[in-house]
Amino acid sequence: MVEKEVEKLLRGGVNVATATAPAEVCLHCGERLYSAETVSRFQQVRATLSCHEVADLKPLGQSF
Repeated sequence: MVEKEVEKLLRGGVNVATATAPAEVCLHCGERLYSAETVSRFQQVRATLSCHEVADLKPLGQSF
């Protein structure tokens, strides 16, 4: 296991966000382990996305 900064896609309803977070990554299979604090942060972002409260988030583009 090696600690790395990884990018994670978070979905909430029809919205998607990317987040960069620290994770322990297995060098053999690529499995990621996140701290409880990081998982809590992911849950908060998903809840925000689900409620369409995206005014504080920076848009990266649109998909059609």
